[in-house]
Amino acid sequence: MSRESPPGHQCTGRLTSAPRASPASEPDVPGGRNWVTFVEQVSGLSERYRRSSRGLKEWLHAVAVELGGRPGERLCQKINLAAGRNRLLQLLESPSVPERAPRVLGVGEFAFRKCHTYGTVLVDVEAGQVVDVLPDRTSETFAEWLRNHPGVEIICRDRSSSYSRAVKEAAPHAIEVADRWHLLQNLAAAVQKTCHQHRACLRKRADEETASIPEAPPPLMDLPLHELPRTQIIERTRHRHADVQQLVAAGWTISAIARRLNLDRKTVRRFRDTDLDQLLASAHERRPTGVLEPFKPYINTRFTESQGQVSGSRLFLEIRERGYRGSRQVVRKHLAACRQRRARAGEHPQPPEDHRLDHETPRNPHRPAGRTPPRGSRGRSAWPAPGSRSGARRCRRA
Repeated sequence: MSRESPPGHQCTGRLTSAPRASPASEPDVPGGRNWVTFVEQVSGLSERYRRSSRGLKEWLHAVAVELGGRPGERLCQKINLAAGRNRLLQLLESPSVPERAPRVLGVGEFAFRKCHTYGTVLVDVEAGQVVDVLPDRTSETFAEWLRNHPGVEIICRDRSSSYSRAVKEAAPHAIEVADRWHLLQNLAAAVQKTCHQHRACLRKRADEETASIPEAPPPLMDLPLHELPRTQIIERTRHRHADVQQLVAAGWTISAIARRLNLDRKTVRRFRDTDLDQLLASAHERRPTGVLEPFKPYINTRFTESQGQVSGSRLFLEIRERGYRGSRQVVRKHLAACRQRRARAGEHPQPPEDHRLDHETPRNPHRPAGRTPPRGSRGRSAWPAPGSRSGARRCRRA
């Protein structure tokens, strides 16, 4: 016999045993003897009428118990074990039921098919093993089992009335207890029902306790520092302040700094004596776009009414009469942004009347009606324009 190999590797071998012969006790033929041939079994390896070893049988039995028929067959194909689902199911044998019931018996129902067919499982609570399985959950079947298997002292069951009736009929001396899961379920249902009935009292008590507790001050939040936008005027203010402070630290006078940076002496003095944060705040408040903010609704209304045909110079004159003190360039930039937004939306405004190009040639009054003017060499009309010399010469020739 070859050595054992791990699952997944096929191993073939041949076991040869020498047969023995012995005379039969009762000869069938008078005057002769009937010989019987037999072979001794190898302990732990072979059994009578078996075509496989006991180790392989144990493997297949474990697969059948854990997976069943078709899933077990697929697993056997993966590990190169020749076994079909029918053979695996044949290995499943019903466990032997003891003659006497265990001291502590657990009773519960399970579903063969949910909402259709149910059975009863009997468990030895102390050993943690299944004792038997009943085909239904009726009281008659369970009572018959208790009569045939005496010796139970404690029965742990659920709240089913059929099990309670069977216990009173077949084992009235046994103590009935509820299992842990149903105890916790009933306790939770009772607590929920009680809280629902007395919810007004519980809410009043909770409000009183909340009112008696002093309110703690809210925790302080570390807010991030306000950061100014990096606009052109903000960056220019930062650089100018740094240059002025550097030259002042070097011992330069205000006049020398003004000539070096091409600034007014008052501006240099302000950058020398004023803090940087205050200068940045002032620069942020006097941005060029801030001057136009009060007049933007009027400009947008005029732009919409004119369908984008109003010019920036005209709007500048109109808002200057209403108190605008900014420059003309700011108004033009705002109008350009409005036209870009309108173009992205799919609307293309027509140019103003004074900006349009008239490509139509005016009709010559000296051209006869209904006649097409002849074309010259360059595509221009051959009819003379009124007041031209060529027209006068043609008239004299005529």
